[in-house]
Amino acid sequence: MFWFLLITMVVVVAAVTLAVIGGGDSEVLPEVAPEQLVDPLPVSRPVDRADVEALRLPVGLRGYRMADVDDVLVRLGAELAERDARIAELEESLTGPSAERAEGPGRAEGAGEEGPA
Repeated sequence: MFWFLLITMVVVVAAVTLAVIGGGDSEVLPEVAPEQLVDPLPVSRPVDRADVEALRLPVGLRGYRMADVDDVLVRLGAELAERDARIAELEESLTGPSAERAEGPGRAEGAGEEGPA
């Protein structure tokens, strides 16, 4: 039984070695380019939720590539800041005229009533 197991192990090791080496074929595997970030974030329009959900960052040797993650986060941060500024601008434009309307006619009517008396 010992000899059978020994011969079987030698055959398996030889088969694995030939498979790894390629059976004597001298072809060299082509160089594989490192995985790069394919930026699906649109340039022509603001980023929306579906764009962020579709984003897939490439994985490096020890996790995600920091430069790619930093680039995406900077872009998303800039767009969020731009949206916040636009929202603040729109809120200010909404509160500005309504405050003037509330103060303007009340003062004008009150001044007009007191004037002739």
